[in-house]
Amino acid sequence: MSISIGAHVDQTDPIAEAEARQAPLVQFFLGDPQGYKGPEFSYAGGAEGLRADAEAAGIDLYVHAPYIVNVATTNNRIRIPSRKLLQRHVDAAASIGAKGLIVHGGHVNKADDPEKGFDNWRKAVEATDLKLPLLIENTAGGENAMTRYLERIAGVWEAISTTEQRDMVGFCLDTCHAHAGGNDLATVVEDVRRITGRIDLVHCNDSRDDFDSGADRHANFGNGRIDPDLLAAVVRDAGAPVVCETPGGAEEHRADFAWLRERL
Repeated sequence: MSISIGAHVDQTDPIAEAEARQAPLVQFFLGDPQGYKGPEFSYAGGAEGLRADAEAAGIDLYVHAPYIVNVATTNNRIRIPSRKLLQRHVDAAASIGAKGLIVHGGHVNKADDPEKGFDNWRKAVEATDLKLPLLIENTAGGENAMTRYLERIAGVWEAISTTEQRDMVGFCLDTCHAHAGGNDLATVVEDVRRITGRIDLVHCNDSRDDFDSGADRHANFGNGRIDPDLLAAVVRDAGAPVVCETPGGAEEHRADFAWLRERL
């Protein structure tokens, strides 16, 4: 079967990075993944040049929002800047013709009712002008996370389903996060689809840690704790484009692509 496989790369020249990996798609950050400063373009041709060059090369672009974005939290000093940062990244990703903006589900505080987090997700979707698909990603750790456990993902989806832009919100399934978060990879595609109705992107990563460890440490394929057949089965069953967020550069990524293709 033909599934597009690419990797997370540096944003300075995503086209060259894609070509070095012979990949039809790449994912990258626009700016500091740990900062509130906002999106920055490192590409020599700027946003317009990147859009034009990616189109000419036939390469699909995906943008990952900063890790610090947490629109679920009840803490105003984090939630409000997070929403603003999310909008700025939506605008920036749309300006380069990206296929989607990936964002982590975030979390609430220990004492908070998770329902508050679900409702904050609803408010965030209502407050954001979604110019491209927003792909919410499952996360690996934390008891108070919004998208570690299936029932929490269901709570987020139920809240979002009442918004006008619900069709613009999709799902990014991360295999390392699912494994470390305690979700059975044998059924996770089916489980997620039952909740969301869709899987738009797969982050295919092996895990350095055991099942349900809560640890988010990616490994190259075959070097981690995930059963190789299960890893391939998730990709096959999801049938969505794949981003490998595995360690290393072009050479390591090409080896990971080959490993995965062999098992598909």
